[in-house]
Parts: sequence; C-alpha cells; structure tokens
Amino acid sequence: MRPTSAESGAACVGLSLRCRYKCTAARTGNASKARIANQIPSDILEDPQLKEAVAQLPSNYNFEIFKTVWQVRRANAKRVALQFPEGILMFACAISDILESFCGVDTVIMGDVTYGACCVDDFTARALGCDFMVHYGHSCLVPVDVTSIKTMYVFVDIGIDTQHFVDTVRKNLEPGKRLVIVGTIQFVAALQAAKQVLSADYTVTVPQAKPLSPGEILGCTSPKLPDQDVLIYLGDGRFHLESMMIMNPDLAAYRYDPYAKKFTRERYDHAEMHSLRKHAINTARQAKRIGLILGTLGRQGSPKVMEFLKEKITASGREYITVLLSEIFPSKLDLFDDVDAWVQIACPRLSIDWGYAFPKPLLSPYEAAVALDVIEWQSVYPMDFYAQDSLGPWTVNHGRGARAKRAQATTSATTAAVPAEQPSTA
Repeated sequence: MRPTSAESGAACVGLSLRCRYKCTAARTGNASKARIANQIPSDILEDPQLKEAVAQLPSNYNFEIFKTVWQVRRANAKRVALQFPEGILMFACAISDILESFCGVDTVIMGDVTYGACCVDDFTARALGCDFMVHYGHSCLVPVDVTSIKTMYVFVDIGIDTQHFVDTVRKNLEPGKRLVIVGTIQFVAALQAAKQVLSADYTVTVPQAKPLSPGEILGCTSPKLPDQDVLIYLGDGRFHLESMMIMNPDLAAYRYDPYAKKFTRERYDHAEMHSLRKHAINTARQAKRIGLILGTLGRQGSPKVMEFLKEKITASGREYITVLLSEIFPSKLDLFDDVDAWVQIACPRLSIDWGYAFPKPLLSPYEAAVALDVIEWQSVYPMDFYAQDSLGPWTVNHGRGARAKRAQATTSATTAAVPAEQPSTA
C-alpha cells in the first residue's frame, strides 16, 4: 500500500533532520562478468545497521539500497546526485542519509521537476561537482554509456496485491478475450506475474516497444497492437495510458489503479485531438518564420532531431530561430512576436495535450514533418518518440532497431564463415 505522508515523514525524520537543508533546485542555485561484478558483497547485505536503516523505508517499494551502496562504493564516488520524480521525492531525505552514512559521500537532492526518464539531469549533476548519479523511478531511456557521469537507474519496483488485480480482471472480462496488459516501469514485474495466472483464461500479451522493457509504456511511446480485444493499464493516472490509447484507438481500454484497487473503463476523444492537431498543422503551413525549441529539462531535447528539422525548414524556404527552454509556457512564447509557429523538441504530449492553449501553433516533431510535407498525416497518431522502429527521423531512436538487426546478422554471418582451425603440419 502507498505510505501516508506521516509515515514518509517519520522515515525521513527518524534518520536525520539534517537532510532538510540538502534539497536544491538544481537549475537555480560480457554477461557472466557483469553478473559477478554486480554481486553485492555479504558484508553489505548482512550489515545490521544498514538493514535497520532500510527498514525505515516502505517494504513494498524496492529502492535497491544495498545495490546502490555497493555501486557507490565501487565507483569511489565523492558526491552523489539523487534525482526523483515528485511521486517519491518524499523518500529523498531518508535515502540521502543512508548513502551519506554508509558510503561516506556528500549527496545532492535535485529538486527540479522530473517528468520522466527523458529528464535525467546528468549535465546539472556534473556542474554541481557530482561524480555519480542515481535516477529513481524510470527506466534507462538514456543509456549509462551516454551520460556524462556514472549513472545508476533504480526502477523502484512496487509490490502490489497481484491476486486482487487478477480477480478483478476475471470478474469483469469474459474468458477467451485477447488481453494486452501494460504499465509503468514500477509494475512490470507485477504484469509478468499476472500474465502467468491470467493465461489460463485469456490470451495475454505483454508487448514491448524497444528500447523499453516488456510491458512498459511511456507518455510518448507505446507499441501498436493489431488483433487484440482489450487493453488493461496497471497504474495510477492516465498520462501513460493515453499514449497507448492514442496508438491503439480501436482497443477497449481499462485502467486498474493498484492503490485504490479500482477497475475503470477509460475513453479518449480521438476525433477532437485529431481535429485540433490538424488545425495547428494547417495554420503552421502558412508560417514564414518558425521557432525551434530545444528542451533543456534534463535530456528531453534531441540535437539529432533538431538538425533534421533545421534541414527540412531551410529546404522549404522558411526561416527559423532556435530557442532553448526547460519549460514551455504561452506567456514565454508570446514574447517572440516575429515567430509565426513553433516546433518543440521536448515532449510530444505538450503539443497534443496543451497545444490549444498557445496562441500560435505549437507542433511536435511529427506534426512539423507533416506541415513540411515530409510525411502525410497518419490516420493513427504515432506514439513512437523513443521507439527504435519509429516512423521517421523526427524521432530520437529512429532506425536503431534496424541497425541492431543488421549488426546481429553480420556478426552471425562472420561467425559462421570462420574456418575450423587446421591441425599443425610442423
């Protein structure tokens, strides 16, 4: 169950009061070898004081404290940045104190808003003198071999009443249905457990949009699933679910809230969304000067996508200006009188969900590609911004899936072509 604010506060206060002064709004003020390397030493796993400290955190939230302590020590880190989404920021103080006490490091709790894994803010962490970063609550959207400092992702797997979820599905959906079950990264383990049980009565699919984990969806990235009957989202809120609904408009969608233990039918007004976005695109087609916004909230902005759009805008005979913004508001863009339309390379959902609130068109990269006649408008709005098998180069990882397959095929062919070693004639 979700801890109350009082419980989380007690966990924080019980470990130390010092941590209240640490929060900072950062912007303002080979497989076996890997397994061996990641084996946590017994002196960490069996440390009674560390166990006692970990016990102050909610037992159904897996913050991977023992692993974190081991990784921080292995890295010989001196200053560690901790980045949390707001939903679990309440545990930042307790975790900070644990790491300081058992790793001998300084910690910096990054207070800027963190919407998703795209917001991993290694740049700011490095600027603050950090040599290690722990990002909580999201998957490795930005690979650790890309980040500017050593980075560890903690998914924060949340234990739920899986049996209640299974029983609820059985009570509401008749046997034989083809089910698709998805959720956020915190619940992918629960999804797999539920699939094993539900498969006795249903055909169950846990889909994957690489590079995401099986069952994981994002607010901007979901798999397209034909020939299914029902979509079930495990999680609270609708933001991520809406991505899946937009990508699969013909699927009947349901949401199971593991905290409230409620199962609800969910709907989305596809016609209205398509109408609003088409209008914005058609208006932007008349623009002579376009403002290109590169999101600077963590790693939201993609320079590769930016360069693609610059090339297409120039080829169309239009002018452009480039603006860097961490947060995008109508009042800020209103200051640019000579810009006729905007394209934001930050979060596609900002245009989809809030584009109507901006006086001038605010397009996503996909919508810009339509306005610039690079691609035709799609009858199903693509939610593939981080997908490897995406629609076009206006997305972050476009073509990486194909390149990986080609590399794998080349490796296999090379291996097969190596001749057997001949016996020596000497």
